[in-house]
Amino acid sequence: MAIWLPCLAIDRWRHSERCKAGEGADAAPLALIAETAHGPRIEAVNAAALAVGIRLGMLLADARSIHPRLAVRPADPEGDRAFLERLALWAQRWGPWSGMDAPDGLLVDVTAVAHLFGGEAAMLEEAQACMAARGLAARVAIAPTAGAAWALVHCARRRPILRSGEEALLDPLPVAGLRLAPEVLLVLRRLGLKRIGDLRGIGRDALQRRFRNRRDPAANPLIRLDQLLGLAAEPLLPVVAEEVPLAQRRLLEPIRHRELLDVVVADLAGDMARLLEGRGSGARRLELGLWRVDGDVAVRPLEFAAATRDPAHIARLFAAKLDDLDAGFGIELVRLRAPWCEALTIEQTDIETVETEGTTLAACIDRLTVRLGEAAVRRPVSHPSHIPERAQRWRPPLEVRASQEELAFNDRPLKLLDKPEEIAVLYATPDGTPQRFRWRGAVHDIVRAEGPERIAPEWWRERSTVRLRDYYRIEDDEGRRYWIWRHGLFGDGRGGDPQWFLQGLFA
Repeated sequence: MAIWLPCLAIDRWRHSERCKAGEGADAAPLALIAETAHGPRIEAVNAAALAVGIRLGMLLADARSIHPRLAVRPADPEGDRAFLERLALWAQRWGPWSGMDAPDGLLVDVTAVAHLFGGEAAMLEEAQACMAARGLAARVAIAPTAGAAWALVHCARRRPILRSGEEALLDPLPVAGLRLAPEVLLVLRRLGLKRIGDLRGIGRDALQRRFRNRRDPAANPLIRLDQLLGLAAEPLLPVVAEEVPLAQRRLLEPIRHRELLDVVVADLAGDMARLLEGRGSGARRLELGLWRVDGDVAVRPLEFAAATRDPAHIARLFAAKLDDLDAGFGIELVRLRAPWCEALTIEQTDIETVETEGTTLAACIDRLTVRLGEAAVRRPVSHPSHIPERAQRWRPPLEVRASQEELAFNDRPLKLLDKPEEIAVLYATPDGTPQRFRWRGAVHDIVRAEGPERIAPEWWRERSTVRLRDYYRIEDDEGRRYWIWRHGLFGDGRGGDPQWFLQGLFA
């Protein structure tokens, strides 16, 4: 069974806005746009936009010339794909296997299950009704092969069911029903082959000579035709639900005391450790849910620096997150789940080595994160940029960073100010070495200076009016060393007189 959702992006937007078709924000012309090299381009439109002449693929400027008050929202193809994946799992109610037909379709294996729904026609009616109940515009069709079902749902408007032996009914359909690439369809139309029956009516040798070097099914009409008729196998990738490790305790009596709750959490940590060990994985994120008698639910998330399944470590960290818990009239259900897991193999320790007391770096980081907060524990890493304030990024402590381009820098100070501070500088000539500067109310005489080190702006992210920077390493009469820079040059046409700033301090 093929399910086609021609308005998937717009329907998903309606879900997010909680409005029905033609009502609320959807009543006015609306378009979803994506940024391209030539400007914003329209990726999806609602019915009101279609009515005023706006079509897919238009540039936003052209669409605004047709309807100046066109409302726009950013398109989200990744979100649409995630929604389609969840919908594929939900569609397994009609068959044991389902897959995505990106970007806006589903395929469901309904072999030998139609009688459970009262026949194929009744199954199609139920699928259509279920999609409509979810606010999704859909077309459905059933055929012996995935290719034939796709052709029916996209090209045949009056025949949603095709049974085995009725392949001749596909002949009037256009060749676009073979799921071919646009350039291949253009070649076939120029050859006068506009319908599937035209391909079946000529010799295979002629097509074989024309497309013999094309292994991609979308570029070879013969492969697609054989898949349509069931003469060639078509591998399909199913969507499989990933089972999230979960452990829970339904309590005979609601508990209100913290000591009893700690015992339950420790038991759940042990159960979770056994589940993870059986899967050969460790948890990177855990969620502890506590259901109260009055129906309120408290969730305590916990994220680790590295994958772990140590029950004592897990229980210790959750104990710090339960200090502010209000048990109310009691907690009757406690559930622990691991939505993020990573592979974690069992390591064999050295038999002759005596086990020493202590903790690992990952465990230490986890304790600091729980105590200080996730944003307080970070690691500075270099970033490929010559601009000093952009040459560093903060990352999670144990995150494995992909290899990046290494840039060669001159000496940099150990101490960089959070924000460069403006200073007043005296110099002998406009483009010469600075002689004296005033910073924070004090005047410093410069006895040594080295530079300048010129850093040009990043043209791919800055405006053309951004000025150059000339950096100097200087030393005053008391032996203190500074890193200062001049913003701009005299007569560069990008502003007035240059400004001076102090960026950092040398040890």
